[in-house]
Amino acid sequence: MRTLQVEQMRKIKKAVPEIEKKVKVKISFRKGSVAIKGNELNEFLVEQIIRAVDFGFYVDDALLLTNETFVLEFISIKENTRRKNLEDVRSRVIGTDGKAKRTIEKLTGCVLVVHENTVGLIVDSIHLDSVVQALESLIRGAKHGNVFAYLEKQNVGRRKFDDEDLGLKDNVDDGLDGDEE
Repeated sequence: MRTLQVEQMRKIKKAVPEIEKKVKVKISFRKGSVAIKGNELNEFLVEQIIRAVDFGFYVDDALLLTNETFVLEFISIKENTRRKNLEDVRSRVIGTDGKAKRTIEKLTGCVLVVHENTVGLIVDSIHLDSVVQALESLIRGAKHGNVFAYLEKQNVGRRKFDDEDLGLKDNVDDGLDGDEE
């Protein structure tokens, strides 16, 4: 049994039925904390999901963590910049009307949330290093265009569900093999 301190109890309580349905655990509530009971691996998984929801992720995005290739990572803005005006740094990560955030999410297949002086991300573990490097560079003051070019160059332009087979890969005849008569 694991116990986890949470800040947004109401949001966690709304998410519990969906989490319990997806992962076989029992979640109970205590004053300011959540108790998770189940097998050890599922307890750890649900702890990560609850941390993500408590941080500010939507439940559907947090449930991406049930896929073992996705990880939850936090990047401290204070540790990656010397600037005193952290609001400007947060603004750089989010961009005008959320454009920079959306672009990073599209290029990497990650989910980004900025909360206070921390950036939380749920990303495929294969691309974790590239995304963290790009975000840290952006926080330190790199130009947006350079960061986006870096992400494109790292070939992380995959989608969240890249492993999903739509049945289109088998027997594809694109007419490029030269067997036309």
